[in-house]
Amino acid sequence: MTRRRWLLGLAALVAVVLVGAGAVVATRLVSRPSPGPVAGPATPSPSATPTTPAPVTTSPTPPPGADLKGPLNLLLVGVDTRVSVPGWEPHADAVLVLHVPAGLGRAYLFSLPRDLVVDIPAYPKAGYPGGHTKLTHAMSYGSRVPGDKAHPSTAQGYELLRTTVSRYTGLRIDAGAVITFGGFDKLVDTLGGVDLYVDQRVASIHRRPDGRYRDRSGSTYTGPQMVYQPGNRHLTGWQALDYARQRYTAGGDYTRQRHQQQLIRALARKILDQGLARDPDRVEQVVAALGKTLVYVGGGRRLVDFAYALGGLPAEKFVLVGLPGDAVGSSGSYRGEQLLPVGRDFLAALRGGDADAYLAAHPSLRVKN
Repeated sequence: MTRRRWLLGLAALVAVVLVGAGAVVATRLVSRPSPGPVAGPATPSPSATPTTPAPVTTSPTPPPGADLKGPLNLLLVGVDTRVSVPGWEPHADAVLVLHVPAGLGRAYLFSLPRDLVVDIPAYPKAGYPGGHTKLTHAMSYGSRVPGDKAHPSTAQGYELLRTTVSRYTGLRIDAGAVITFGGFDKLVDTLGGVDLYVDQRVASIHRRPDGRYRDRSGSTYTGPQMVYQPGNRHLTGWQALDYARQRYTAGGDYTRQRHQQQLIRALARKILDQGLARDPDRVEQVVAALGKTLVYVGGGRRLVDFAYALGGLPAEKFVLVGLPGDAVGSSGSYRGEQLLPVGRDFLAALRGGDADAYLAAHPSLRVKN
């Protein structure tokens, strides 16, 4: 079985789920009844002078995360966890950063190519000396446990990846999540499917029109193909999963990133427009659909803290940004990807608080609906 090299918007969708869950957490905490004042004796003591008791005031307990005002940076990582393979080292198939400026009124979501050539720092805990290689390898190199090849550590891998991403982008990473793709189709079905505009013809290499997997011999697939035609479409769970993973299309992996971000936006809008944040039962269904596909890394803060902090962010304030890149080669061989100057300059604008002005001057970076 070849290693699946694809990213789902599932990693970023975690942030959307946190938004919905955060509002529910806030509602539950703020609306929790406070204990009333303790009743005094029915008859005052002889020495007491009857007076009108002063009104008792109580200060509501601040909800968790109320002190988080931003800016916040969340690292969301998608991995293909083949748990049946002993000693399998997780690779970062998806690397997304959610940047929320001070005030928490909007958010910018962008992807870094898995094959982005970066400087990965030394990580003695895993015995890694450091190197100049693809970003995806930071997760696997960092996960190695000296003397125990059979049990790589996802937490260690995330830590090295976090450090690498922070140094490359210049952004402090506050928290993050590592996601597997196992529960994605169930998640979409729990929401009743998703409405999405398909912006180009996409033929699936993996699925038949009825959802069954195509026949496969080695790396070759045969049989009828599911085809996603341009236009407004309602996708079920398996269709959304299949559509988001196709990279053998015009534009390759960068087109796949765009389609994944469009899917994230559609799911975010559905979650928030449905009033999911005000329906605890529905939120619990969504979180249950994620199940063990989510590993939260809090950086010293609880998940509910960030959930509350993001609770007031509406779907239309999620700005999806596509950072263009091109191949890096040496002597005719492919080494990986690099961001074009317009993408690297966006990161500088983000750090300086000028992202809106930069996107206005470079509208092609915005991922369209």
